[in-house]
Amino acid sequence: MERETILREYYITKNDSGQRLNKFLEKAVPRLTGGMMHKYLRLKRIKVNGRRTEAAYRLCEGDAVQLYLNDEYFDAPREDEAFRHIARPQVSIVYEDENLLLADKAPGMVVHADEHGDRNTLIAHIQAYLYQSGAWDPDDAASFAPALCNRIDRNTGGIVICAKTAEALRILNERIKGRELEKRYLCVVHGRPKPPEGLIENFLRRDEKRKQVTLHQTRVPGAKTARTRYRTLASRGGLSLVECELLTGRTHQIRAHMASIGCPLLGDGKYGTNERNRPYGETGQLLYAYSLTFRFAQDAGALAYLDGRTFRVAHIPFVEKYFPDNTIE
Repeated sequence: MERETILREYYITKNDSGQRLNKFLEKAVPRLTGGMMHKYLRLKRIKVNGRRTEAAYRLCEGDAVQLYLNDEYFDAPREDEAFRHIARPQVSIVYEDENLLLADKAPGMVVHADEHGDRNTLIAHIQAYLYQSGAWDPDDAASFAPALCNRIDRNTGGIVICAKTAEALRILNERIKGRELEKRYLCVVHGRPKPPEGLIENFLRRDEKRKQVTLHQTRVPGAKTARTRYRTLASRGGLSLVECELLTGRTHQIRAHMASIGCPLLGDGKYGTNERNRPYGETGQLLYAYSLTFRFAQDAGALAYLDGRTFRVAHIPFVEKYFPDNTIE
């Protein structure tokens, strides 16, 4: 049976403007291959404002993109629409405004779908929350969806940044790349760090097959500089509460660095040992991205109002469990 040719029309909003038509189509119609897209442009089955156009055309706010395509390009559910299947979004909000949302990710939740196909992700819950609250309408912005600007491991909790607009996403990505966001973590470690505060600096190389990193005192192929500043806040029994500031943002950086000075994170079986963790019953590293400060080196445009502001998670379960009398400053 022959597929029916249909018309689908997208109206370009501010979030979608400024990008090339081919980039817009890659996101709006992911099942349309590049070769077929160019063919349909030649055949005038893809138009902008009713006229033939080129793949390199930069879309403007108010443009109308018309697609005369077979319905096979639209009849499969998109993987990035998992939010539509979440009836009750679970999002712990640290801060929200019209440009961004800071979410407190619970340990155990993945930020994006992983190799196991887990769709119950933080980004899906955030998108479901924004969709159901009316803050975001996916049908009004076919190529842009609220997106995460940073990620943390499944078993690590804490602040994750979600951009609600394309402009905010661009600015935040630039500022993160420029190291203009100060991130602090709290962790519970075995033993007492010596000295009680200091700077750990070496080279970190990631082993993709083992999903683990190794540390080196001299640069080796594939290794990157890794720098962590730490300070001990409290010690009790055989454990210490430590604050870590990431001066670089490498995979497993804090976990590997604290283990390198003889103080692996409680619950971390990858860089510590299950034998030391077993008496406490912890099976995931006790690590929390609890504080985020925006320190812009230059004008941040639409996000300039965030400069100098600090946001923190109010309650961290493992701190309250192991160091109930400690006040974080």
